[in-house]
Amino acid sequence: MNATKLPRRRFLQLVASAAAVPAAPILSTSQESYPTRPVRLLVGYAAGGPADTVARLTAQWLSDRLGQQVVVENRVGAASNIAAEAVVRSPPDGYTLLMVGSNNAFNVTLYDNLSFDFVRDIAPVGSIYRGLSVLVVHPSFPVKSVPEFIAYAKANPGKINMASAGVGTPHHVYGELFKMMTGVEMLHVPYRGGGPALTDLLAGQVSVMFDTLATSIEHIRAGRLRALAVTSATRSDVLADIPTVGDFVPGYEGTGWQGVGAPRNTPAEIIDKLNKEINAGLADPRMKARITDFGYTVFASSPADFRTFIAAYTEKWAKVIRAANIKLD
Repeated sequence: MNATKLPRRRFLQLVASAAAVPAAPILSTSQESYPTRPVRLLVGYAAGGPADTVARLTAQWLSDRLGQQVVVENRVGAASNIAAEAVVRSPPDGYTLLMVGSNNAFNVTLYDNLSFDFVRDIAPVGSIYRGLSVLVVHPSFPVKSVPEFIAYAKANPGKINMASAGVGTPHHVYGELFKMMTGVEMLHVPYRGGGPALTDLLAGQVSVMFDTLATSIEHIRAGRLRALAVTSATRSDVLADIPTVGDFVPGYEGTGWQGVGAPRNTPAEIIDKLNKEINAGLADPRMKARITDFGYTVFASSPADFRTFIAAYTEKWAKVIRAANIKLD
């Protein structure tokens, strides 16, 4: 009797072992097979702009690396909040991603009635670049350096018109930080986008703008605009002879950024896989060159480091927005 029970017990043990052993490999295979269908990458801005261009560059790289098409989908409106909300409401399965950036961080403070919490509800996947801006004036403006600009502004309080792409945009908040740290007064003139603001600056209708380097670089090179300083902590490789604002206003820094996010609770294995492929792209000389051509600096990080960066960035600019009492109409 014992002889018959022993084989049966051994048989049941073997069946249990056979069922248990494949469990981990099956899960791993499922994770490794992601994605099995096209992935959407939502962009909160219109096609053709810097954010959209970098998104398409990233999408093409990921499509080639992942073996599935990554499709850029433009969801324009509310300073990228419409796109962000769509991603927040999507299943956390890695098939709907968001091109995240500086404006998402600003919106946390600018908007009082958002139906989501950007820092909480969007899982950082990977950063892509940091983009600086440049303090530019029309060539007819009678200053050639930041110290001269500050002296002129203090001698002519409220008489300098500062253009921006709109209330709460990087152009605006970088200018407000400059005003706060230097004690100068400038009249903010918001436009409906960076294009119209830059057009009026080129025409001499406004005096100054904290413009993105990507859109102003050719005008600077052609002499249509005069660059006084860049807003980053260090000088730009493409404008090596132009000082930083911080050279004259210690501690000043205003840089934008862009990266990829996913809905909260997206599996860590999927986020890590996407992060690995994004960072591989940033290390590729061809993609790195394309990003540098825009006047941006490659910004690679882990998901954890990207999360820390976003939290600190959001907190920094929340203080500026509140102190400057920036309100959306």
